[in-house]
Amino acid sequence: MARDDQDFETRAAARGNWPVRVYRLGEEPEDDLSETTPEQRLAMIWELSVDAWTLAGRPFPEYSRAETPVRVIRSGIRSAQDDEG
Repeated sequence: MARDDQDFETRAAARGNWPVRVYRLGEEPEDDLSETTPEQRLAMIWELSVDAWTLAGRPFPEYSRAETPVRVIRSGIRSAQDDEG
């Protein structure tokens, strides 16, 4: 048996123990985050962000919070302060 065939069979056997559920499109259950803390949810977002930048093949931005690029979009509601400026 060739090495590649053996590796394939080993990986296939390992996948046989993966928990798999099948749902129809649009009928997937909601993620239940009720048992997680805000800190845990932030950690999840951080991990997803790092993964996204890595998959994009781009360097992770390294700038201070004060230098963070933002865009302000004003709503149609004007305040008294807007009238003074």
